[in-house]
Amino acid sequence: MVNQLRGEAQKLKDSNSSLQEKIKELKAEKNELRDEKQRLKAEKEKLEQQLKAMNAQPSFLPAHPAVPAAFAAPAQGQAPGNKLVPFIGYPGVAMWQFMPPAAVDTSQDHVLRPPVA
Repeated sequence: MVNQLRGEAQKLKDSNSSLQEKIKELKAEKNELRDEKQRLKAEKEKLEQQLKAMNAQPSFLPAHPAVPAAFAAPAQGQAPGNKLVPFIGYPGVAMWQFMPPAAVDTSQDHVLRPPVA
């Protein structure tokens, strides 16, 4: 009986030590996951700040390239396409973005402004 109890005690000690090892492994994995979560959280916040900064800056359209040669009027004595005539006017900026949303809404146009026959 004593030998049987000693055997069971030894089995329980072995089981306990294996469980303790498993606990250590799981704690280490938990800490790794916690660190990765913190790193990802910081990266997410950084990306959100970059996105806010990009949205806060006014988005200007890039400058137009030189006027195509087909529209250039050559000066007397110059070869066509050698020098372009400057065109002064509004840049390609959509003006509707500065209008209030109610003025841009076209869902009721057919009721408010019936077509003229």
